Amino acid sequence: YILNLERRKWLRAVKVRVTVLFHPEDDHLQFIAFRYALRHINADNELLPGTQLRPLVINTTQTDSFGIGKKVCNVAREGVAAIFGPRDPTATGIVQSISETLEIPNMQTYAEVPEYPSRCLFNLHPTLETISKAIASVVTDYLNWGTFTILYESDEGLIKLQDVLKAHGPDDDAITVLQFLPGDDQRQLLKEIRASRETHILLECSTERIIDILKQAREVKMVGDYISYFITSLDTHTLDLSDFKSHTNLTAIRLVDPENPVVKSVVNIWSDWEPFYGRPFTMTPETVKTEMALTHDAVFLFARALHNLFTPEDKFSVSPLACDDVDKWPHGFRLSSFMQVMEMEGMTGTIRFDEFGRRSDVKLDILEYFDGQFKKVAWWQTGHNITHTLTETEKDAEMAKTMQAKIFIVSSRIGVPFLTEKKGENLKGNDRYEGYSMDLITEIAKLLGFSFEFRLVPNNLHGELVTDLQNRRADLAICDLTITEIRKQLIDFTMPFMNLGISILYSKPVEKEPRLFAFMDPFSIDVWIYVATAYLGVSILLFILSRIAPGEWDNPHPCNPDPGELENTFNLLNCLWFSIGSLMGQGCDLLPKAVSTRMVASVWWFFALIMISSYTANLAAFLTLNRLESTISNAEDLAKQYKIKYGTMHGGSTHSFFKNSNDSTYKRMYTVMSQTRPSVFMKDNDEGVDRVRKEKGKYAFFMESITIEYHVERKCDLMQVGGLLDSKGYGIGLPLNSPFRTKISGAVLKLQEKGILEELKARWWKVSDGVSCSALEAESAKADSNELGLDNVGGVFVVLIAGTLAAFFMAILELLWNCRKIAVEERISPWEALTSELKFVVNCANENKPVRKKEEDEEETSPQNGFQKLDDKE
Repeated sequence: YILNLERRKWLRAVKVRVTVLFHPEDDHLQFIAFRYALRHINADNELLPGTQLRPLVINTTQTDSFGIGKKVCNVAREGVAAIFGPRDPTATGIVQSISETLEIPNMQTYAEVPEYPSRCLFNLHPTLETISKAIASVVTDYLNWGTFTILYESDEGLIKLQDVLKAHGPDDDAITVLQFLPGDDQRQLLKEIRASRETHILLECSTERIIDILKQAREVKMVGDYISYFITSLDTHTLDLSDFKSHTNLTAIRLVDPENPVVKSVVNIWSDWEPFYGRPFTMTPETVKTEMALTHDAVFLFARALHNLFTPEDKFSVSPLACDDVDKWPHGFRLSSFMQVMEMEGMTGTIRFDEFGRRSDVKLDILEYFDGQFKKVAWWQTGHNITHTLTETEKDAEMAKTMQAKIFIVSSRIGVPFLTEKKGENLKGNDRYEGYSMDLITEIAKLLGFSFEFRLVPNNLHGELVTDLQNRRADLAICDLTITEIRKQLIDFTMPFMNLGISILYSKPVEKEPRLFAFMDPFSIDVWIYVATAYLGVSILLFILSRIAPGEWDNPHPCNPDPGELENTFNLLNCLWFSIGSLMGQGCDLLPKAVSTRMVASVWWFFALIMISSYTANLAAFLTLNRLESTISNAEDLAKQYKIKYGTMHGGSTHSFFKNSNDSTYKRMYTVMSQTRPSVFMKDNDEGVDRVRKEKGKYAFFMESITIEYHVERKCDLMQVGGLLDSKGYGIGLPLNSPFRTKISGAVLKLQEKGILEELKARWWKVSDGVSCSALEAESAKADSNELGLDNVGGVFVVLIAGTLAAFFMAILELLWNCRKIAVEERISPWEALTSELKFVVNCANENKPVRKKEEDEEETSPQNGFQKLDDKE
């Protein structure tokens, strides 16, 4: 039917010749697209009615521009309305010159930089400048690449990347620009990129070489989850990349949108025509190449320009022209001017031109390779920012599919409580381990639906974890891995799953046994000496003043109004008794009567009041508070002394903190640690903990507070000293630029919001099979605050016993002295006197003791008594 329509139109139509230049190396599909476009136009009664387009094909087999120009001039002598092509850059200049001279429209579909502006040149392919801007926008605004490697094939390709190079300022991260090696083998070049640990590659090469380059990259392990390629070819999406279905991150751009109705319609027509000629046709809208679509659009653009500019009544003709003549085609400039301002919707979108015949307002789709196929995720248009078309939900769904199809290798190290090996036989895989890290990754895997396997690093060092991630031997690293600036330059981190800081682990001071005379601690030795001196001084002063003051002398016999002598009760012994009674707060039956002695007594009482109150207050604190005072309380105390050594784990984040700190105190401490021999740097935290326990107050160890908390909970002879020196966190490590970072961080955040992270910490930090040190300390503190033990007040009992024993011995001495006096006075033996007194003492029924009287004859014969009696009579 189509052939019949074409034949009828052919018989009555005006023949208009157009010439097309093809090179033998050009894609044959491009020629087919040209033929089918002409056939479609010639069969359409509404487009160019009464006009038939006839192709004149020129095979540009010559490599010199002179020969190609001669062929074009020969065709012009027959009369042509348009020249399509060429694609060969060597022939572009001569064809453009002939077109300009004869004013014949020249339709090109090859990206190039025109040598000079032309009124008759129309290039439907986006300019290299436009493509360069699009590539730069994708790199900076969509991919957000800070550092990357450019791998290009030819100098023309480097022109397409000029805006990328311009957008990278001198203060930005360095980028690497590498050109293909001669030949097809580029594995050595890819190995160099792999050695540099670069993960972002901007690949600029011909479409035909893309699959070969990716295969070579896979051979040298440059294809994987953490290697991203941005391929600048507009036909990347037409390739069969089924061999790279999984673990490949590809970004591409395209000009031809398969969802465009024009593309679908044209492909349907092609699929109907090809079987008619007996040729297999497997093309789909997704596999239409750019130059095929551009060739189709170029033919239709020319045809519609003729249709809109000339009516069937117009006498339109194509005149023969000679290249060596001054004649021009009369309709050429008019037709070119019209095409310059017209618009058309084609297979490559909206077609517009600027004043120089270059395509303007280009729209390119940005594609990502998901699960074996390219999907449109955004689009770029001249003069606009990148517009995203894939929603966050759709992105999450695609990423979830990728993660669920992958087994994550989790790198970790043995260390309580993060990861330990279970004791038992026939344990395989993840069942061999337990700990906080195991529980954490298990919870994350449940949320995201992926599988994982643990891999222990050699030497059990944090640096090995970072190396594993750098070399992409592992996908995740979970343990007590601190997020530091240096590590963030080498690997990626999720948000912290545990916050902490550097603190000091120190041996808890041994509780001293209470001293027997601890009740004397409220006053120092000097104060006790001064109190005793004041006591003696005041007693002697009171004795002297009482002898001086008349008011202290009293009548010994109140009934005798005229006594012969007076007595003073404040002798030295009584003064001592009065002072001690006042000091003890008990008083005595002796009171001063003179003004001077009362003044001394008042001052002494005031002194005793203050001293007793001070003593009582301090005694309560000393006896009831069992304080463990450490010799250091913070890092500054350590820095000011030299008796206690201190150190860190060698090569860890704490070691780096002191080494790179700008604080003068910490810098001085690092210098001291570096110069101390034997070394104070430990190979791991366990060695540091053991040294703190062994040296008992002679060594302090700097480590993360969360690890200190774990050890202090289980080792009651350790304690944390001071606050935190910094603030940081433990994070899950990933290879640099890992695509899974956002999803893993989101899972950690969900676990934190649900309180699961706190539950995991409590499960592994709290003691589950015994009594923790914190509980024991709390009970001990409670007991100490409520009651006093005998050890605290034992000295008081000793004083009481000693005082009573002293009083008993004093009573014995007094008894013996009295017995001696009795023996002398009564002229009996001391033993008889002692026996007599002891009998009376033992007989408790006798409440009254009779007075022992001297014999009468002794009293009468005593000269002294005789004189006394005589005196009494007188």
